[in-house]
Amino acid sequence: MAGERIIVYEKPTCTTCRQLAKILREAGVEYEAINYLLDPISRDELKRLIGLMGISPRELLRTREAAYRELGLGRPDVSDDEILDAMAAHPELVQRPIVVRGDRAVLARPVDRVREILEI
Repeated sequence: MAGERIIVYEKPTCTTCRQLAKILREAGVEYEAINYLLDPISRDELKRLIGLMGISPRELLRTREAAYRELGLGRPDVSDDEILDAMAAHPELVQRPIVVRGDRAVLARPVDRVREILEI
């Protein structure tokens, strides 16, 4: 892990994100926290992260947000590209926290999933 930069895409007021921050602090893990609502994740980076996590765009989609309903993203015919476009335009639609370490990433829901890519 030495030398590998760790990035956490988070919303600081999110309970799960705060739990993750506590785990990382207690383990002495240094990381860069990015509030992706203030500094949105680009569409290309979202696509890259989804690939690193080995999930589909739909699995990264927050379904309880108003934009999810307003954009009709629950329809089964909505394509991955449309979901990526929506998440890039509406960052609140992106699940959190996302932890990136080198060429690996994990959606830390539940927070213990962070152990999959960090030795803590």
